[in-house]
Amino acid sequence: MLNVAVIGAGSWGKNLVRNFASAQGAALHTICDRDEKRLLALRPLYPQSKFTADLDKVLADQSVDAVVIATDAEFHFDHASAALSAGKHVYVEKPMCQSVAQAERLLAAAPAGKTLMVGHLLLYHPAVAKLKSLVDSGELGSIYYMYAERLNLGVVRSKENAWWSLAPHDVSVVNYLFGASPERVSAQGQCYLQKGVEDVVFATLYFADGRMAQVHTSWLDPHKIRRMTIVGSQKMVTFDDMEPAEKVRVYDKGATANLAYSSYGEAITLRQGDIHVPKIDSAEPLKLECQHFVDCVRAGAEPRSGGRGGLAAVRVLEAGQRSIKAGGSPREV
Repeated sequence: MLNVAVIGAGSWGKNLVRNFASAQGAALHTICDRDEKRLLALRPLYPQSKFTADLDKVLADQSVDAVVIATDAEFHFDHASAALSAGKHVYVEKPMCQSVAQAERLLAAAPAGKTLMVGHLLLYHPAVAKLKSLVDSGELGSIYYMYAERLNLGVVRSKENAWWSLAPHDVSVVNYLFGASPERVSAQGQCYLQKGVEDVVFATLYFADGRMAQVHTSWLDPHKIRRMTIVGSQKMVTFDDMEPAEKVRVYDKGATANLAYSSYGEAITLRQGDIHVPKIDSAEPLKLECQHFVDCVRAGAEPRSGGRGGLAAVRVLEAGQRSIKAGGSPREV
């Protein structure tokens, strides 16, 4: 059994605790949190686990094989670095770090034979797996562009803006679906509730082959939206995570340019076909992600959202932040 310690049992950490407690081939060895009230509330639910507020004690425990870090983003680098130095396998929540320099150091610090995985949850969503198969199979044709919307009213954070808090989800999916990282990013944002903390950000990612992706994030919006759209030369597809059942829809729609047209009406041919709703597995993405980490550690395999993917996402996030500070001027990734 893989003995797992979860560091941080707050609003999101408690979900990781729940899933690692039920993961096959793993045992929830320790729950660590500075808030004693949280630990007290969790004790009856996980009587076989140890509880502590001392991170150093967890890292010094030779019976702990892997450490799951769900603390605030500002502590990700320090906690993950300490865990790797202690010889532990590490799962760290997104964003991997708060700068490219930190992410590069963390990736370099991972010892040979130790797994470093980043919690890019959407890469384990069955709907995203379907999108990936549609893109890779060529069913959509050549991919032109995609856009993602991640909006809500709350949770408002003070130590990171809406870009760093929400965009890692969509940036990781864009990189995954496109199989590449963008060359440059142009982003604009505004601070309405707190000085120096952008509540809304509009970002455009430009790829070397002409593909483009736009990411819109906001925690100051009347709608709760979790939606992606991909436009290809043959078909188009949408993923709406707020839909209870029909999350993915494939549209047999497109436009074809006729270079040998004789009249203006023949220049562009539009195609309006059927809409297909594929069946999507209802498995919980976080459960799949946690099991993936356990399986990768036990098999010595590279995770789908490994350290390199985490670094690639941070490169995009940092470039986007530099562009925000420059008023939207494109910045190289």
